[in-house]
Order: sequence, then structure tokens, then C-alpha cells
Amino acid sequence: MAIAGSKALLFDLDGTLLLSDPLHYQVFAEMFAERGKTLTQQIYETQIHGNHNLDSFPKLFPGEDPQALSDEKEARFRDSLGHGTAPMPGAEALLDRADREGWRLAVVTNAPRENGEYMLEAIGLRKRFELLIIGDECARAKPDPEPYLLAMRELGVRPQDCILFEDSPSGMRAAARSGGYAVGIRSGLPEDRLREAGAKITIADYEDPALEGILARLSA
Repeated sequence: MAIAGSKALLFDLDGTLLLSDPLHYQVFAEMFAERGKTLTQQIYETQIHGNHNLDSFPKLFPGEDPQALSDEKEARFRDSLGHGTAPMPGAEALLDRADREGWRLAVVTNAPRENGEYMLEAIGLRKRFELLIIGDECARAKPDPEPYLLAMRELGVRPQDCILFEDSPSGMRAAARSGGYAVGIRSGLPEDRLREAGAKITIADYEDPALEGILARLSA
């Protein structure tokens, strides 16, 4: 049951709490090259970025086992991500403020749980979040809003009392459909692409001056 007065910040992970897209791109580029193919930015943005591996791989590499490809890709990604990786600029200060204000905190991602846990540990933020929602463990993953709705139910907060941060079209559609206030992070896509997917506003990162006005919604 939602508790009136409770507020929350809900975050996607890849490209939202850390700049991981260059690492993902490199792994995919290697897998393409090993099969005599070339990965382009257009292919990455339209067929990979923000999409679930099991949806992408059958189209990218027909005839191969998508689950095996997904497992291989994610293992390579984890190998490329070292502990001590910096989180998104301003993220730690924002989480400190959330603690002072009593705002609830959750991560909502389509990444596999092993990756989600690993990434949060790598950037030193795992203990800051009381909840980690994994798309695969929900009835439906993003772009369906269910992962965000589940986070809201588990935190006991209403959609109108939540600010959601996303960086991909599929994630943004999930955030917008949840009823929360959807904020786009321009870590990989321009404002127009994020707006098209449902962003109410976009910011460069958590040091963007526009963030203060966004957070004011939780004090209104």
C-alpha cells in the first residue's frame, strides 16, 4: 500500500548511474567482428541500446543460441568493468541529498542481476539502494512499466511521488507509462530522442542546474 507523503527516486543503471555504453559498444563490436560483421552507431542505437539481449541477439546473429550469446556478452562486459569506476557526475551528491530528505531509493534495470550487482559494487553505490529491481524477474521487462510499478509497490510510494531517471528509449517508455515523472539523462542520446520516448525533461547528468527544479517537485 502506498503511503501518502513518501517520496522516491528510481534510477535505471546503464548510462544513468554510470557511463557504461562505451564498454557495451566495444563488447558488441568484438562479437560482430568475430563473425565478419561491422557494428555501426546506428545499429547500436536502434537494435541494441536499451533493448533486452534476448530480443536483440536473434536479430543480430540469427541461428545462434541467444541465451548463450547473452551470457558471453555479459561476462565480457563484467571483465571490462573494473572496481573503482566513477559513477555518473553528481550521483553521489544526489544520493546524499536523498538520504537527508528521507527519499526512498531504488534501481530498476533490464540488466541481468549479476551485472546489476556487479555494476553497483564497481561504482561503490550498492549499499545506497534499498531495492534492486531486475526486468527479467518481473512479469514483464522494460519497455513495459511493470518493473517501475513493482518498485513503487515495494517501496510503498505513489507514482506521482516518484522521479525516474532513464537514458534509453525503451527505458524511458517504461518510466513514462508508470505515471512517475520521467527524466532523461543525455548520456547517449539527444534530447529529442528522449522526449519522443516520453521524457518530461532532460539533463546532462546530476550536476545539471536543471536538476534542482526537478527535485523541487518532491517538496511541493
